[in-house]
Amino acid sequence: MSITPYSDTASKREQVEHMFDSISPKYDLLNRVLSMGVDQSWRRATIASVAAEPVAHLLDVATGTADMAIMAARRNAAQRITGVDISAGMLDFGRKKVTDAGLTDRITLQQADSEALPFADGTFDAATVAFGARNFEHLAKGLAEMQRVLRPGGRIFVLEFSQARGLLRPLFRFYFHHVMPAIGKLVSKDSAAYTYLPKSVDAFPDGDAFLNVMREVGFKEAAAKRFTGGIATLYSGRK
Repeated sequence: MSITPYSDTASKREQVEHMFDSISPKYDLLNRVLSMGVDQSWRRATIASVAAEPVAHLLDVATGTADMAIMAARRNAAQRITGVDISAGMLDFGRKKVTDAGLTDRITLQQADSEALPFADGTFDAATVAFGARNFEHLAKGLAEMQRVLRPGGRIFVLEFSQARGLLRPLFRFYFHHVMPAIGKLVSKDSAAYTYLPKSVDAFPDGDAFLNVMREVGFKEAAAKRFTGGIATLYSGRK
């Protein structure tokens, strides 16, 4: 069963769009507070992997408020970055951040659905998606679209929450399922958004299961690197 933010008849895509429009004013603040800043180290590791090979044009899917796009530009991981997201509210905040960073000549943000990307085949050298793959209505279709718009030999990097391992697992599950939703509700005023997050992580394919989906849509060299006891995982592959 597909996990959705709200209990209504709208599609998952429509519900996710509404959810991110709702929480966009507090999104960056909550990311930093709820992860205690650790999410930034995971993003930096992802960008370092992108930068391991030359990238003329990077696609950042589910770019949100453009954290990944801005980090990629500042670290010279790509000459140009195009970020796409379904939420107009998130993109409004992202465009302000891009302007404030003086990066409008290198970063372009536009509203688009990850499952119907408005780009020609083979447009990009690399593609990233950070904490957005869980929100695809159809995971395989979203990954296949990213594969389509990559050039032959192009690389994909998917940073996503995963299942914590070892002694960290019970502690993290308690925090993730009880503490974080309470803080998220208090700050964002959206009671569903931060309840949806742990449920969507629990339902998301973890480790080898996700790598198998990548292989099924045509990615080669599929690999996974776990961070912070498995709380997050960086998946990578090549077209």
